[in-house]
Amino acid sequence: MYQEIILDHYRHPIGRITLEDFDSEVHHVNPTCGDEITLRVKIDDGVVSAIGHQGQGCSISQASASVMTELLEGQPLQRALEIEAEFLTLMQSKGEGKPNEDLLEDAVAFSGVSKYPARVKCALLAWMAFKDAALQAVAQTVEEQ
Repeated sequence: MYQEIILDHYRHPIGRITLEDFDSEVHHVNPTCGDEITLRVKIDDGVVSAIGHQGQGCSISQASASVMTELLEGQPLQRALEIEAEFLTLMQSKGEGKPNEDLLEDAVAFSGVSKYPARVKCALLAWMAFKDAALQAVAQTVEEQ
């Protein structure tokens, strides 16, 4: 379960910053284990230009936030949401899913986590926070127009 990719992202997280210029901020907590994340997202012209996150929790939740940031930054929002949906599908597969490596890249390292229901929420925490923040940012943009 704790593959080298997961441990590397846990030890050297990508995006673990307090983003000062952002469109939306959310705070999510996993009540099962106490993992938490505050995530900020910046979307420019339909592209996820920046993701910043702060939080605490197990190596799975922290590494997942790092992998997610690396994968989604720079992506068109629609593509980022497709990647998020694919990761969700993988996590809900109970170890039976075949990950789309072309789409998920390093996130396929979490495929083993899907066998452990208690850990799935840890892996999904940042991804659900991203989806929430991105949709809030889009809604805010629509309101301003």
